[in-house]
Amino acid sequence: MGGESGAVRDPYEILGLKPDAGNAEVKAAYRRLAKRLHPDAMSEGNAARQQARFQEVTAAYNQLKDDAARRRYEAERRAAAGVARASAFEETMRGGATEHPVSEDIFSELFEGIRSAGKRVFRARGDDQTYHLTVSFLDAANGARKRVRLAAGKMLDVNVPAGIDDGNQIRLRGQGGAGHGGAEAGDALVTVAIDPHPHFRREGRDIHLTVPVSLPEAVLGARVDVPTISGPVSLSVPAGSNSGTRLRLKGRGIAAEGGTPGDQYVTLTLVLPEPPDEALQDFAATWTAGAKHNPRKDFSDS
Repeated sequence: MGGESGAVRDPYEILGLKPDAGNAEVKAAYRRLAKRLHPDAMSEGNAARQQARFQEVTAAYNQLKDDAARRRYEAERRAAAGVARASAFEETMRGGATEHPVSEDIFSELFEGIRSAGKRVFRARGDDQTYHLTVSFLDAANGARKRVRLAAGKMLDVNVPAGIDDGNQIRLRGQGGAGHGGAEAGDALVTVAIDPHPHFRREGRDIHLTVPVSLPEAVLGARVDVPTISGPVSLSVPAGSNSGTRLRLKGRGIAAEGGTPGDQYVTLTLVLPEPPDEALQDFAATWTAGAKHNPRKDFSDS
């Protein structure tokens, strides 16, 4: 996160926000940047720098994502400022100067009173470290167990909860940077990206799917097999169905966090045979009722 000077950048600056930005603004800024910087969108010549930027943006978001995180960030910022003041004080004392006396209370803010060989030991929690994990649409919908490579090549199995959203994070406690002075380690924060599915589309806990049907199936009705996130089921197509007819499969959506599952909505679309069937064309040409039917009659009123 440091620039060329080695200074720690302000998380608001990293996300392009003002210090008074609200939680919704923080989330929107992070989503915009993460989408642009996600590893799947990396150019080959810029992968390392873009990965570093992605981690920087994610770390900044974790510092500001909610009120509790902001309070923790402010406390850490004040502590860091105190460390700088303490360092300056020690340098002053070594030089014998007393122009800027510093209260002993400063040290009580920075050190937790652990003594070793007569010295106070600085304690600080380890840094959080960010990683990314790409999962399939079905793994995100149903939940899965995936392996993530952490720092220094360490491999760890991660439980991906059912119904996780794109951009959500999985926190692996104690798997981040080592703590200082015996303090606890930081966490590993795994940002999840979800690959799109060729047929399924998700809205909340509901799943949407377009299913093609033949002319006889639409006109006469039929039972057809349709896929769901948990496997194929048999669906009844009512006689006289049109393209755009929407049917519901109750409880076939996502059951996130053990809650009531959503539904799957199936939209029918009529597909004629290819190449065109001559018998069907002859029938259509002589079908009197069909010739009188005007499906666009409502347009004449607009």
